[in-house]
Amino acid sequence: MNQVALMPFFAFLFGLALGSFANVCIWRIPLGKSLVSPPSACPHCQTPIKFYDNIPILSYLVLRGKCRHCKGPISLQYPVVEAVMGLLSLVLFIRYGPRHQYIIYLIFHASLLIITFIDLHHKIIPDVISLPGIAVGFLYSLLPGPPSWMDSAIGILAGGLGLMAVAMAFELITGKEGMGGGDIKLLAMIGAWLGWKALPFVVLISSVAGTIIGGGALLITKKELGARIPFGPFLALGAVVYFFFGHALISFYLGLLGGG
Repeated sequence: MNQVALMPFFAFLFGLALGSFANVCIWRIPLGKSLVSPPSACPHCQTPIKFYDNIPILSYLVLRGKCRHCKGPISLQYPVVEAVMGLLSLVLFIRYGPRHQYIIYLIFHASLLIITFIDLHHKIIPDVISLPGIAVGFLYSLLPGPPSWMDSAIGILAGGLGLMAVAMAFELITGKEGMGGGDIKLLAMIGAWLGWKALPFVVLISSVAGTIIGGGALLITKKELGARIPFGPFLALGAVVYFFFGHALISFYLGLLGGG
């Protein structure tokens, strides 16, 4: 098998490794810990994890989801995040090949994945990810290709100020906080990367998914309807759906309107 044929496989492995680092970020960023030291350790017995027990997905399967030393359970999140990043890396490599778009959009999607799990666990979206994400997204728009720097700039303003207006209106009407500042900065970041034209689609998908999935989760867990559901994961989902399928879905919808 030649090297060109092996490149998608290596892209998948690279994604797995990036997913392993994403797990470190998900665990340590909310705690304010360094991402490089100390080395990873079992959260139950604090035993440092050997390199052969830290191989993405494979180590989890070999250890059957348990620590080698204390037999404490290892969260299923670890192989899930690694697998998702591996698949994203593979799909992006198939789309762009060994070009800068592959790396830059892999970083974007890795940021969304990290934000998703941090928000699920802690109900926060760290500024250390969203604010640099806004800057990097805008700088990337200065290069040839969509979105243009103008679309990106408008996306930042529309995403941030638009969602802020919605949040303020919701709080004014209900007296309750609807969306936090983290959600506002995240949508501004999405606007920076995808441009302002993506925002209505992203907000629509995230709202529908939030209503169905979030509402279903409240019913299953029997929590009060006023319980706060993190909205960041749904914004991230809307951004991913738009990135991969947005243009096709919009064209399909417009075709239906035209056919009617």
